[in-house]
Amino acid sequence: MLNIIIFGPPGCGKGTQSAKITEKYNLVHISTGDIIRKEIKSHSEFGILLKAIVEKGELVPYELIIKILESALAKNKNANGFIFDGFPRTIDQATDLDKILKKDNKSISLVLSLKVEDDVVIERLLKRAQIEGRKDDTEDVIKNRLKIYKDETYPLIALYKDQGKYFEVEGSNTIDEIFKSASDIIDSNY
Repeated sequence: MLNIIIFGPPGCGKGTQSAKITEKYNLVHISTGDIIRKEIKSHSEFGILLKAIVEKGELVPYELIIKILESALAKNKNANGFIFDGFPRTIDQATDLDKILKKDNKSISLVLSLKVEDDVVIERLLKRAQIEGRKDDTEDVIKNRLKIYKDETYPLIALYKDQGKYFEVEGSNTIDEIFKSASDIIDSNY
C-alpha cells in the first residue's frame, strides 16, 4: 500500500499535484482543506463554525480534523493507498496519523514537500482569490497562514528526514515538471 503525505505552504500546488498523483497511482486523495470548504458551502452548523475559523486564517481545531480524517479512511478501507493533503501539520498530528494507520497495519510510505518562496505563494494566492472569489485569501490572512505553516509544520521536516521518508520537490516549476519530479521520487522509493 502506498501512503503519501504531501505538504508545502498554502498555494504551493498541493491540490493540483495530489490529483495527478492520485490518478497515476490509483490512490484516494484526502484533502482536509477540500473537505472543510465543502462543509462551509453546505452552510451547516458545522460549516458556519468552520467558516469563522478559516476567514481569520486560523487552523481548524485538531479534534475536528481527526474526525474528518478517520471518517475518510473508514470510507475507503479497500483503497490502494492514500495521499494526505494538508495533514499532518504538526508532530502530534503526525504521531496520531501513524497510530490511526497502524490500526490497519498501514504506514506512511513517503513525504513530498513542495518548496515555494513566500513571495510566489502570496502572488499565487492573491491571483486565485480574484479568480475564485475566495475570501480567505487576503494578503494579511495569507501572511498569517504562512507564519502558522512555518511555525507548526517545519518540525515535521526533521521527523520525516530522520525516518528517511522526506523528499523535496521544487514547487515553482511548471505543473508537469513538478509532477515528473514527484513521480520520479515515488517510483524510485516505492
